[in-house]
Amino acid sequence: MSKFSGLGGRLYRGETSIDFIGRRRRWYAISGIFILLSIAALSLQGLHLGIEFKGGSSFTVTKAGATVDQARAAVTSAGIPGESIIQTIGSEKIRVQTGALDTAQNNAVQDALAAKFSVKVESIDTQIVGPSWGKEITRKALYGLFGFLICVMLYLAMAFEPKMAIAAIAAVVHDVFITVGIYALVGFDVTPATVIGFLTILGYSLYDTVVVFDKIRENTRTITASSKSTYSQATNLAVNQTLVRSMNTSLIALLPVGSILFVGAGLLGAGTLKDLSLALFIGLAVGTYSSIFIAPPVLAQLREKEPAMQALAKRVGGRTATAETSAPVVSVGGERRGPRNQPKRKHRK
Repeated sequence: MSKFSGLGGRLYRGETSIDFIGRRRRWYAISGIFILLSIAALSLQGLHLGIEFKGGSSFTVTKAGATVDQARAAVTSAGIPGESIIQTIGSEKIRVQTGALDTAQNNAVQDALAAKFSVKVESIDTQIVGPSWGKEITRKALYGLFGFLICVMLYLAMAFEPKMAIAAIAAVVHDVFITVGIYALVGFDVTPATVIGFLTILGYSLYDTVVVFDKIRENTRTITASSKSTYSQATNLAVNQTLVRSMNTSLIALLPVGSILFVGAGLLGAGTLKDLSLALFIGLAVGTYSSIFIAPPVLAQLREKEPAMQALAKRVGGRTATAETSAPVVSVGGERRGPRNQPKRKHRK
């Protein structure tokens, strides 16, 4: 732990540095690969929308030892068209989700499940969601997402600067797109809990990005008056200075979410938790990546196009070249030596 804290101190003082900004094309390429995979998953498989969005019927049977095969056989015997989604919830419940059914089909499924599992029809928890209600939920979810992005953009533009807002929103879109693509690849149902998870990761991603941007603003407040470093160099120093903090914060956030996903939903079978926990786990990991590898390089690239920053880069480059050529060089025995490799003088007693 002491070595890790020592590394954080060296990163903060600039004694050790990782070139995040200079290698931005490498990070863009990695993100591009994940974005292409997400596009392929969304194109080939698409999102598995839950009945809350597309409408349908849900039947939950409480019976110890109930299996998916038994539930599927019951639905088949009821003559229900289309593919049904059947999953276990814990060790004593099984849930069957179908498309939109009329009253006769709904009763047929209830009777078939009651007969297969030897339970009363009244004990089966039945929920019917109409397609119009699902469309309304979808529309409200999209309104909430776009409203969130607009409010965040306005706040960042006023609190920091417009180009920081653009870079932050680019990172958020990057996070959501990759998270949705992985969600499509895994095949989990998209439920209202999933939407809550998406909105949560938007907030967390922006929180981490704002912390990095605040340090960048501090490092670049009077950068044009000093000519000691370019905007990219000052941005890279800020990312290094906040690196340990970002990693620690993300690790602490991922541990409980990982416990919910792998222990709660995986080992204990709490199926109602996996929709939320998967979105949170992927989003937190991707959000940490984007706040370090995507948002700062995008910001630096936007700012370096400004005439003032281009003039600053020329002054810094000229100052560096002057410092390298102005060092005195002497000739000793036919060998040219600079001030650091000159022979030591012997002092006579």
